[in-house]
Amino acid sequence: MPDKQPILLLGAGGHCRSCMDVIEQEGRFAVAGIIDRPDSAPQGDLFGCRIIGTDDDLAALRSRFQHALITVGQLGSPAVRIRLFERVRALGFAMPVVVSPKAYVSPHATVAEGTIVMHGAIVNAAARVGRNCILNSACLVEHDAIVGDYCHVSTGAIINGGSGLGERSFLGSHATMVHGVQTSPGLFFKAGQLVRSDRDGRPGKG
Repeated sequence: MPDKQPILLLGAGGHCRSCMDVIEQEGRFAVAGIIDRPDSAPQGDLFGCRIIGTDDDLAALRSRFQHALITVGQLGSPAVRIRLFERVRALGFAMPVVVSPKAYVSPHATVAEGTIVMHGAIVNAAARVGRNCILNSACLVEHDAIVGDYCHVSTGAIINGGSGLGERSFLGSHATMVHGVQTSPGLFFKAGQLVRSDRDGRPGKG
């Protein structure tokens, strides 16, 4: 088996722990270190992986590492994930798609850079998922559905066939988008919400 490629993770919170588990199970990458904000980096390590720097160290670390993944969570706002993604991209890091071996992504679907597909998630045929998204545990993106850039499809959420979740949106746990509905960018849909139009959500925080 070829050596695992080192990868940096940006963000040391709870979502990072989940991402680390998916990365470990997928087996392509080894976490080389974790990056966190200067004002919040905890002491010690996370599952045996050290916090090796802050956002300010990214430029210097680029000479040592090729791959990075945004592991900050996304609830009210995608702003931090977007800022980090754009910074890492500008520095020339590669941001792979990470897929749990316990997930299913159709070979006829597309998933863009920096997106993570967590345990039990399903992305069916002809679905399109944008950049820097979180497809969380046990969610479903059905055939011909579109998930815009910088979205979080939360645990157990369902995007039915032909639906489109606008970029920078959050779809809460066990929310369901009805077949064919298209929503605007930057919306927040709460847990358990039946999404039939934009009116079922509210503007996100940025």
